[in-house]
Amino acid sequence: MKSTDIQQNSHLGTLTTGNGNPVPNNQTSQTAGYYGPVLIQDFHLIDKLAHFDRERIPERVVHAKGAGAHGYFEVTKDISHLTCAKFLNQIGKRTPVFARFSTVGGESGSADTARDPRGFAVKFYTEEGNWDMVGNNTPVFFVRDPIKFPDFIHTQKRDPRTHMKNPDMQWDFWSHVPEALHQVMILFSNRGTPDGYRHMHGYSSHTLKLVKENGEFVYVKWHFRTNQGIKNLSAKRAAELEGTDPDYATRDLFEAIEKGDHPSWTVYVQVFSEEEAMKLKYNPFDVTKVVSQKDFPLQEVGRMVLDRNPENYFAEVEQAAFSPSHMVPGVAPSPDRMLQGRLFSYPDTHRHRLGANYLQLPINRPTASVRNHQRDGPMCFSENGGRLPNYEPNSFGGPQQSPQSREIAAQFAVEGTVGRHSYGVTDEDFDQPRALYRLLDAKEQQDLVDNIAGNIALAKPVFQRNILQHIKRIDEEFGARVETILKQKTPDLTSEYLTE
Repeated sequence: MKSTDIQQNSHLGTLTTGNGNPVPNNQTSQTAGYYGPVLIQDFHLIDKLAHFDRERIPERVVHAKGAGAHGYFEVTKDISHLTCAKFLNQIGKRTPVFARFSTVGGESGSADTARDPRGFAVKFYTEEGNWDMVGNNTPVFFVRDPIKFPDFIHTQKRDPRTHMKNPDMQWDFWSHVPEALHQVMILFSNRGTPDGYRHMHGYSSHTLKLVKENGEFVYVKWHFRTNQGIKNLSAKRAAELEGTDPDYATRDLFEAIEKGDHPSWTVYVQVFSEEEAMKLKYNPFDVTKVVSQKDFPLQEVGRMVLDRNPENYFAEVEQAAFSPSHMVPGVAPSPDRMLQGRLFSYPDTHRHRLGANYLQLPINRPTASVRNHQRDGPMCFSENGGRLPNYEPNSFGGPQQSPQSREIAAQFAVEGTVGRHSYGVTDEDFDQPRALYRLLDAKEQQDLVDNIAGNIALAKPVFQRNILQHIKRIDEEFGARVETILKQKTPDLTSEYLTE
C-alpha cells in the first residue's frame, strides 16, 4: 500500500457493526468480570465471528485460482456489416471490461505456474447488457461433448480414495478419449506453462455467431492476441517458481498495471458463412479442432487494454461470474455441443456458489438497466421490485414485453432423428495433433517429448502402453522418442508395451 493510500484511508469514519451501530471497543469482548466467561449478548463479537465463519464462499469447481483487472475494449475496425451488436458499431467506441485469468484444475491455493490451460474470460459491460467472452489460452479443448466434462475434470482433481493427484486418472481417461490429444499436446508443450497472464493469447475456442438486424449471421471464432509477445516457462523454471513464488502470474499482472505498464491484446475474428461451415473438412462445432487461419484469415476488430487493478480481490475477482450464455443482441451461440452444455452449466454453478441474485453483485451487474420479475432469494439487495406485481402479463404496471424491443433471431434449420449421435474416433482426431507436432521447431519438439514422457512415466504401465499407441498414431517418430525415454525411466517395463 502506498503512503498516499494510507493518507486517503485515514478519514473513513467510525467503525460500525453490520447493522450500522458504532463500535466503541474493537479490542475486548464483553465478559462477566475480568476472569469471567464471554457473554453471548456481545452482538459485535457474535456478528464479527459469524461473518468470519462465512467469509469463504465455495470455491469454483474449475478455474479456482485466478487474477483479474479492469480495462476497456476499443473498436479499431468496422465490422458493422457482420453484426448489429451496438458495442461493435463504431470505430473508436470504447466498452468497459473486466478480465479474469486463471488456472483450470488446481485449488484456490495452487501455484500459478502449474502445467494447466489458462482461463481467459472477459466481461464486456455494453449498453445492451453484459457479454461474457469465456474462453481459454488455447484454441481447442479436451472433450467435445458436455456429458464427458465432469469426468474429465474429475481426472484433473484428487483421487477419491487417497485425496492426492493421480497421473493414472488423467492418462487412463486420455487413452480412452483420443479426441483430447490435440489439447494434451498443447498442454505438454511449453505453452502449457505460460510466463504469466500478460504473455499469452486468448481464444473463444468455441464457434459463435455474429448476427445482423435481419437475422442473417456468420460464424466466428474470437482471438485475443497478446501485444506483449508470447513467453513461456520451461518445466524447470515453472517448478522453481512453484516453490518460490506460487503467485507469480498474479503478482506479475498486478504489478505491471500498478506501475502503468498496461497489458493489451489485439482482438480478431475468423469469419465463415453457414455454407462454408458445412464444407469444412473438420466439424467447425467440434471444440477439439481448429479452423484453419490459412483458409479463414484473422480479421481485426479492436483492442483490449487492462489499466486498473481491483480495489478488493474478493468483491471483484472472486465474485466475478462469467457465463457464455450472457450474450447481447448481435452475438449468438452455435450448435457446438460443449458450448450448449456450458450455456446451462455456468449460470447454474454461479447460483449455487454465489446465490440466485449473483447478477446483483456490483462486479456482475450490467451498466444497462435491469427490469424483470425475478424476486426474493438469498442476498437480494435491490429494491426487489417494490410494490409492483411479480408476474407478467398483469394489469398493474411494471416491465412488459415490447414489440419494439430488439430481438435478433439468427434463424437456421434444424432437423434430424433424436438420439445420442456419437462422433466416434476417426483419423481426423489425429490429423491436427500431427500437424501441430510437425509445426514445432526442433527445440519445441524435444521439450514436448521430455514433458509428456516425464509425466506419462508417473502412470501405471498399462496406461503408459495405451497412451503410447495413440502417440504413435499421431506420428511414429514422436511415439518412438517418447517410448525411448519411458524405457530409460522404467527399463523393466518393456514387455508391458508389447502386451495387448
